[in-house]
Amino acid sequence: MSESEKSGGITDKVVDVHTPHRPVLNADDALLAELGYRAEFKREFSLLETIAFAFSIMGVVASVTSTFSFPLVSGGHVGMVWGWLIPCFFVMTVALSMAELASSMPTSAGLYYFSAKLAPPKWAALASWITGWANITGQITLVCSIDFTCAQMITSAITVSTDGATVLSAGATYGILLVILFCHGLVCSAATSILARLNLFYVVINIGTTVAAIIALLVCSGGNKVSTKDAFTLFENSTGWTNNGWAFLLAFTAPMWTLTGYDSAAHISEEVSGAARTAPIAILLGVAGTQILGWLLLIAASFATTSVADLVTTDLPLPLGQLFLNVLGKRGMLAIWSLIIVVQFVTGAAQGVDASRVVFAFARDNALPGSRWWKRINPRTQTPVNAVWLVIMSAALCGLLGFSTAALTSLAGASVIGLYVSYAAPIFLRITYGRDKLVPGVFSLGKWYLPIGVIAVVWVTFIVVLLFFPSAQNATSSDMNYAVIIIMAVFAFASLSWVLSARNWFIGPIKTVDEPTLSVDGKESVE
Repeated sequence: MSESEKSGGITDKVVDVHTPHRPVLNADDALLAELGYRAEFKREFSLLETIAFAFSIMGVVASVTSTFSFPLVSGGHVGMVWGWLIPCFFVMTVALSMAELASSMPTSAGLYYFSAKLAPPKWAALASWITGWANITGQITLVCSIDFTCAQMITSAITVSTDGATVLSAGATYGILLVILFCHGLVCSAATSILARLNLFYVVINIGTTVAAIIALLVCSGGNKVSTKDAFTLFENSTGWTNNGWAFLLAFTAPMWTLTGYDSAAHISEEVSGAARTAPIAILLGVAGTQILGWLLLIAASFATTSVADLVTTDLPLPLGQLFLNVLGKRGMLAIWSLIIVVQFVTGAAQGVDASRVVFAFARDNALPGSRWWKRINPRTQTPVNAVWLVIMSAALCGLLGFSTAALTSLAGASVIGLYVSYAAPIFLRITYGRDKLVPGVFSLGKWYLPIGVIAVVWVTFIVVLLFFPSAQNATSSDMNYAVIIIMAVFAFASLSWVLSARNWFIGPIKTVDEPTLSVDGKESVE
């Protein structure tokens, strides 16, 4: 048996098969051609770099920092520990289902391509259209949400370093957001080889900072910790909802916001060597690693939290910053906080790459206004630079919602809803009409695809409904959840554009290959 056969037939070596009139494709590009697309990227992401990308895009320590207020008010210690752990089991079913699809169809088009191929032919274009717009909505709003939180982290550091003398306004925070977005635009415009190597740095700083934060909270809190019983079982409802069970469910918001973006491994699959094998591995290891480290960090935070009320009422934008200040003091807090800011920054950079690949792919299928601009590949970097800057500009516009705390929180909820709807759509089609349509890739769930897929779809349905609810029972304009307005606005746009125009010209994924080629194993494909 050859080495390529042992590795599932995935190889990067191009073999001369003595056919001068027909180009020869490696196995990855041959599979991409079978899916209908011409290879336009350099495959410079290795297995390790792809895993690093999928893990770094979730930015565990920074994401837990960003969302710590949700479990804090929705159960206190119980919200922190169990509000994180319980959703992890269900999210893994989504990740498993997605990994199977990515292995079968490794293309940057990702989720909307999966939907098109698994839906009934009559509805394939509509399924692709809905999934694509849901995913793009989630991708761009997530870029904004991550980078705005990074700006808030910077303002928190300034406030702490000046002992509260300097508290930046919402306008100043928005200005910082624009600077961060501009920097991310430059980074995301780089060549694939540079982006791949950067992710090795991203994962080191990510894991290193998370471990440092866990150790710091446990060691530096000394004897000033709650008991083990309290750390795991003390329940405090600070939400405003009278029903404690419902209040606890709202803690699920934190892990659901953190555990997004792992579809990124699918979206960069056209830049990955051995994509059919690498993409599912990266998805599963990225999710599992984030879940484990996030839970350990929250357990440490639970032990170090001696007063939930003190953290809930802090003047800092992010309550975990107050916990670090209480435990580590001013200098210690600023030291670990600086590292968390770096993690949040690189998380935003990784998310920017992911979002740009989705925009590029959707434009390649002529689904976006001005698609001919957004699908262009820069000849020097061989990356979709125009798509990068469309993402950056769109995120900057979304950032205007940051002048309202309620609107900004709603934007974060909208990003999770958009992404998970796009995750669930192809999984739903897989377990219904598409049961016999999927050609298994290197990674397959076998007969388990059905129960795992059912659990995944039911979970996403539940969590989407949950994310539409406000944080308090008697919500006012200042704490109302406006996610439903954001999502409905996008849904209305996508629906009207489909009815009035797109249904007449959008056919779903289009073929960009038309010339016969040979793969390394001698099989004919098209190019």
